[in-house]
Amino acid sequence: MAGQKIKNMDELAKVSSISRPTLSKYFNDPESVRKTTRQKIETALEKYDYRPNIFAINQNRKLTKTIGILVPYLADPFFAEIARRIELSCIEAGFWPTVFSAHGEQELENNALATMQSLRPAGALIAPLGRRSDFEAVRRFAEDVPTVVFDSNVNVGEAFVGHDNFQSTELIVDYLCRTGEPPCFFEMPPLNPNANKRREAYVMAMENLGQTPEIVQVDGASWEFEQIGLEGGKRLIEERALPSNTVLCSNDRLAIGLIAAAYQKGLRVGHGPECAMRIAGHDDHPWSRYTCPPLTTVSQDYSSIADRSVEILFDLINGGNKYQSRVETLFKGNLVLRSSA
Repeated sequence: MAGQKIKNMDELAKVSSISRPTLSKYFNDPESVRKTTRQKIETALEKYDYRPNIFAINQNRKLTKTIGILVPYLADPFFAEIARRIELSCIEAGFWPTVFSAHGEQELENNALATMQSLRPAGALIAPLGRRSDFEAVRRFAEDVPTVVFDSNVNVGEAFVGHDNFQSTELIVDYLCRTGEPPCFFEMPPLNPNANKRREAYVMAMENLGQTPEIVQVDGASWEFEQIGLEGGKRLIEERALPSNTVLCSNDRLAIGLIAAAYQKGLRVGHGPECAMRIAGHDDHPWSRYTCPPLTTVSQDYSSIADRSVEILFDLINGGNKYQSRVETLFKGNLVLRSSA
């Protein structure tokens, strides 16, 4: 077969004089064959430029090395960063991560779950859409595949890992009240449980401080949060409808849009007598430090959320479900002070 492209493991076995079972054993675990055999196989791989079909190998294993990762909107740098950290942890542990995005749509989320399930993954790490999810479809998937849920806490899977929205919202509300006019809360119709929790936490924090909560909701049903913040913010500024000159946004992406709206309407954002508005957000989104002015926010612990999610999933894969009940782990946020507030 000199000069021909090697197409499969059977052809490699013929040209290399290495048995098909030995090759299969090597591809499942290179350390499981003798060193001399391993060197012979690796020489043949280089000589014939053969790369095995990892998915086919996985399908033949009792336990595949595939890990499914699902996020609601991969174009959002927040989810891209979490997925990146999870993906690298899986690769380092010898697994084959496959990342899917629901693109904000229930049908695409269901399709992603079905595709993941067809790959017979060893486990999955998923951040469901939330309100837009087909809960029964998510539940059925999590019953068949060891699943850890992160970011959006729908009650499925063996564990949830996420952000302590009540602690972090209380932290930033307290800061804004201590340093200026008490904030109103700027939101859009909630798409996932985090948004509802942050609104509830804002109301509780304001009432605990003896302040009157003021919630302003703008229209919008897509994942284009910056555009929603921009258009809704311009309208509110034009109508002088903001009940406070300090605005706490439900997330940083809305805040980025609101900062742009203030700029377009000639309002200076920041903390000082020459400034017309203070604007703060939530999440420490990767872009928040690059707005003008840079955005005051409260951070999520990206590293801890990703690391703990993977750690729990590997525990489940290696030892079965050893937890007595569904585990929930929340990581606290930290105040990030920048020029916008």
